[in-house]
Amino acid sequence: MAMYRKLGKKSDQRKALLRNQVTMLLNHGKIKTTDARAKEVRQIAEHLIKMAIKEKDNFEEVTVKTKVARKDKDGKRVKEVVDGKKVTVFDEVDKKIKKDLPSRLHARREMLKVLYPVTEVPTNAAGKKAATKKVDLTEKLFNEYATKYAGREGGYTRIVKIGMRKGDGALEVILELV
Repeated sequence: MAMYRKLGKKSDQRKALLRNQVTMLLNHGKIKTTDARAKEVRQIAEHLIKMAIKEKDNFEEVTVKTKVARKDKDGKRVKEVVDGKKVTVFDEVDKKIKKDLPSRLHARREMLKVLYPVTEVPTNAAGKKAATKKVDLTEKLFNEYATKYAGREGGYTRIVKIGMRKGDGALEVILELV
C-alpha cells in the first residue's frame, strides 16, 4: 500500500501542486480544493506549523553597526562633493537583528524547500511593479501562526465539505486554518 496519495499525477507535477496549495493555504488562510488533495496538503501544512511552534523562540538578538544614508526633510539622500564627485553621506547606526540559532535556521530552510516565494500585488495598483511586495511566509509561520497555535497539540487545519463538483463529480472541500 502507498504511503501517500498519487493524485493521478507524475511525481514532479504532484510535488509542484502540493507546494503551491500549501503556499496558498498559509498565505491566504483557506483554499478550495478536492478532498484527496486537501488531505495531502493538510499533512504538509500541519508539519510546517509544528516546526514553527517548536522553533519560534529559538533565536538571539544581536546588535550590529550599519551604515544608513542620511536623508533631508523631503526624504531624499544628502549628497556632498568629495574630489569633484557627488557622494552620498552615510551615518553609522546600531541596529538590533534576530539571529537564528542552528535548529531554527534548519527549520527555516526546511520550510523554504516546500514554500514558493509569494509576491502580493494590491488590487488598486495592479500592473505597477513598485506597488508589489514580497511576503516572507517563514516569518509569518514563526511570528503569526506559531504564537497563535502555541497551546494546541495539533489539529491546526479544518476540512469543510461543500459538495460535488459539477464537471466531474469530485468531492470539493474548503481547507482552512483553525
